[in-house]
Amino acid sequence: MMPKYIFHPTDFNQLKDHYDLIIIGSGSTGLVSAIQAHELGLHPIVLEKMAKLGGNSTRASSGMNAAETNVQLKHHIIDSYEAFYQDTFIGGDKQNNKDLLHYFTTHAALSIDWLADHGIHLDDLTITGGMHTKRTHRPSSTAPIGAFLITNFLKIIEKDHIPVFNNVRVKKLLQDHARIDGVEADFKEHGKQTIHSKAVILATGGFGASKEIIGKYRKDLVHYKTTNQSGATGDGLKLATGVGADLVDMSKIQVHPTVQQDTPHAFLIGEAIRGEGAILVNQNGQRFVNELDTRKNVTHAINQLSDKHAYLILDQGIRNHAKAIDFYDSIGLVIHGNDIAELAHHINVDSDKLNQTINEWNQDVKNHRDAKFHRTTGMDRGIDRGPYFAIHIAPAVHYTMGGIKVNHLTQVLNHQEQPVKGLFASGEVAGGLHGDNRIGGNSIAETVIFGRQAGQQAFKYIQEKQ
Repeated sequence: MMPKYIFHPTDFNQLKDHYDLIIIGSGSTGLVSAIQAHELGLHPIVLEKMAKLGGNSTRASSGMNAAETNVQLKHHIIDSYEAFYQDTFIGGDKQNNKDLLHYFTTHAALSIDWLADHGIHLDDLTITGGMHTKRTHRPSSTAPIGAFLITNFLKIIEKDHIPVFNNVRVKKLLQDHARIDGVEADFKEHGKQTIHSKAVILATGGFGASKEIIGKYRKDLVHYKTTNQSGATGDGLKLATGVGADLVDMSKIQVHPTVQQDTPHAFLIGEAIRGEGAILVNQNGQRFVNELDTRKNVTHAINQLSDKHAYLILDQGIRNHAKAIDFYDSIGLVIHGNDIAELAHHINVDSDKLNQTINEWNQDVKNHRDAKFHRTTGMDRGIDRGPYFAIHIAPAVHYTMGGIKVNHLTQVLNHQEQPVKGLFASGEVAGGLHGDNRIGGNSIAETVIFGRQAGQQAFKYIQEKQ
């Protein structure tokens, strides 16, 4: 086994008082924008408020959506930008910002190529809820996408000597003659510092861990647990509005249907598990929904159950195609059964009913026709290869579709729809792309597509300014 890669943040004594570009947030968006800006000749710095780098990106598990890729062709899958657009538009209840969505769907394949050019190969495919073809790209090892990308990005960051500071909270954006001029930041062990720059990129993530902000816009969701790491508290929103930025879609907060919550920390069980063939059953051991409908619809179906929870059911064959299960198992989230009867006993459901459900499902897979719930995807394999596994799940707050108003150039916009000069935002901190519901696999795609765009547009802005 290869030793685990460890990235060491930059020492404080290397901090300078001026950089070309300041990037706030060390998730996938922030690291991609830093790499892209550096490759264009800028000298960027990345500031992260948490001790651990990577933000919510480290928790992403399924993959990265893209259409018309060479990877798809190698798997004999014919796709189109238009189909990708329509799946995302319909999945977002047609409330997506069309300009953002058009840029997103037509630049995803280029971003897959950009990753490959950096030795980061997403050469396997799976599918997520709301999509109608396999366009969720992931590494051939089927390793969870988030940690895989963050590790590889940090290796590039280290090779390129891009400074990354952790334990630093940006308190304020600075302006000079209405142009962003840097930040005021509080370093945990070194106090207040003023750092000047020619531009700033906000890559701070969403507000899924802030009950305060959630309560302001959606009091009905405050009681839910969250899949977010504790740093996802909407810092970027406060920084942006402090310099006149507008917000959009703030009430659009996604609840993810499959989250294991029996431990102190909630763990999202990625959609790729269902994409590889897992089903959901209620406490009677029966299916109750098309498992690969949109997250919004699957969540609604679970919430209609009297006990508002369910079980993911899978077998060894599915597990072999979803390595995330190994991680879930290592932290005690997976229930085992050598056969269906033993699994049913462990999850306290009727053995005969569960067995009947699985037999019916296997026949549906064989016929490639789900007579009950009209599922058409994630039916490449049945559940017939022991041992068998279950994961107890219930819905939890997962993603915030709303955020800072931006255009497709990632420029932050004010209330008059005019750019805040020198300020860019991308990733979950920016609102509008996903509409009323985010499709699984689109968040990682967003971080790479718009992370690159932010790095490019910051470079262009600085060049024009000079």
